[in-house]
Amino acid sequence: MAYLLDRVKESLIKQGISPRTNQSREWIRGKIQNLNPSRQALMSDRSRLQDTSIVGKMYFYFYDAKTKDKMPYFDRFPLVIPIETYRDGFLGLNLHYIHPKQRLILLDKLSAYANNDNYDKTTKLRLSYILLKRAAKVYEMNACIKKYLFSNVRSRFLEISADEWDIAALLPSEDFVGSSTSKVYTDSRNKF
Repeated sequence: MAYLLDRVKESLIKQGISPRTNQSREWIRGKIQNLNPSRQALMSDRSRLQDTSIVGKMYFYFYDAKTKDKMPYFDRFPLVIPIETYRDGFLGLNLHYIHPKQRLILLDKLSAYANNDNYDKTTKLRLSYILLKRAAKVYEMNACIKKYLFSNVRSRFLEISADEWDIAALLPSEDFVGSSTSKVYTDSRNKF
């Protein structure tokens, strides 16, 4: 049985549409507009599960914020691109904090930092916090940069291959506690 991301990618190929193009994004947006994938179903592909995250890759995982009582809201199922690692955790861009349109814009901007043009399992982004802060046109990151503690990660990391980044970015898989998604997007837009 093919997993959700694999099925979407196969459908794209059958339609003769190349990944990471405006045409593929419009097609994907139309197909998944009303899709509400189960987070457990996304995490069921054991072959993609990793024990650790790697800077510049993209991951889904379950998370329970340490300071959730002091936060207005947090995402229990982040979609994150780690940009720096620390002894106790990592700093990452959680795409769920910005509107899907801004997610695609951000991914386009970040593609300038890809280590290759293959957009496959070998592709990763060469990023750091300092690099992104100096890149004045990557203002979307201000709304989605978050620190995550390894002690509060509640699952293994589901690695998303670069050819599926657009698909994952458009999936309505966020799980905000304490606020609606539309409120999160409004708050985030004010940080641009």
